[in-house]
Amino acid sequence: MSTKWFVVINPTSGNGASKKKWPEIYTELIHQNFEFEFVFTEYEKHSLVLVQNAIKQGFTKLICVGGDGTIHNVVNAVLSLNPNNLQEIKIGIIPIGTGNDWVKTYNISKDFKEAIKIIKAEKTIIQDIGKLQITASGKEVYFNNLAGIGFDGYVVNKVHKYKNLGFLAYFTGAIVSLTSYKRSNLEITFNNTNLQGKTLMLLIGICNYSGGGMRLTQNPNSTDGLFDITYVDSITLFTILGNLRGLFNGTITKLKCVKNFKTSNLKVKILDSQETYIQADGEIIGSGNFNVSLLPKAINFIVA
Repeated sequence: MSTKWFVVINPTSGNGASKKKWPEIYTELIHQNFEFEFVFTEYEKHSLVLVQNAIKQGFTKLICVGGDGTIHNVVNAVLSLNPNNLQEIKIGIIPIGTGNDWVKTYNISKDFKEAIKIIKAEKTIIQDIGKLQITASGKEVYFNNLAGIGFDGYVVNKVHKYKNLGFLAYFTGAIVSLTSYKRSNLEITFNNTNLQGKTLMLLIGICNYSGGGMRLTQNPNSTDGLFDITYVDSITLFTILGNLRGLFNGTITKLKCVKNFKTSNLKVKILDSQETYIQADGEIIGSGNFNVSLLPKAINFIVA
């Protein structure tokens, strides 16, 4: 087992900020007495290959330099490999992304020097992880923050156009998309509950923030063994604009048009022919019917 850290850098994160800041981050890691190897990703999902190879070589201490998508890929690399020493693997984050949503739950600083100090302390939390399986293809995807279908996926599919706006990218994409999105007819089953009909969106939350700092689930807890579900059948642009503060402080979830649930498993079936995008941690992962299950206390993250 290696005592070195394996550092994976996504050079495109934060509109290229990761690549620009890497020389300073490298110097700071040296200054804080880290022993490490590093590598840049060269294409989408490259980090899956890089991280799995690193684990096979004996690395157990990983650092992501990037945004929510980079963390998502590293988590998928670890859990899809499912190594025998999974409990020994820990993931630290130096956040340089568009939304930087996952780190907000754990108060991890966007200042890279402070983030490196947090990693140096190696305080960990064993977090729950979601496992999403698309029925038709059998494709399995893990998520560490939040997944969704409907309007949420529709916005994520468009939000790349607004990446230059930073944390406002999702909000801008949502406002622009609200008038053009056509609700899908969904059947959502969990526990003894069945929700069926035209649906704006379904959110499946583990941590607190998404969409550039919005709080769209009511009472998430990343270690309680349950998803925090938000279900919205419809909402008007006027209602959104009248509750802008509620998007970011969580009170939007208390509106009458919003329903909140807790569960560890659910099934989603699409009842019409409309293509409905599924997103996980801000990444489009496909469309169609799917099942979701929760893996309790599945992976170690280094937190503040």
